[in-house]
Amino acid sequence: MTTETTPPGTGAVHRVQIEYCTQCRWLPRAAWLAQELLTTFESELTELALKPGTGGVFVVRVDDEVVWDRREQGFPEPTAVKRRVRDRVAPHRSLGHSEK
Repeated sequence: MTTETTPPGTGAVHRVQIEYCTQCRWLPRAAWLAQELLTTFESELTELALKPGTGGVFVVRVDDEVVWDRREQGFPEPTAVKRRVRDRVAPHRSLGHSEK
């Protein structure tokens, strides 16, 4: 049985997870950020998961590595998260106007 886990044209498999607080009702914020990341990295990501949590959590992980934690860094601007995700999934790629 063969399962394709690599996007066509790439050699990498990357998973992003956004854990958000359900008590704080941060699902819309997490979903919006997920859409931004999926649009930007559509050929680099094989999966993007939204993980419900509690206690004020808002954490973005790439391949199980924390790249943004609201408790330490506050709420992220999408450009800041995109840069951190890009650094792990496509380090030589330009983000275009978001880079400035």
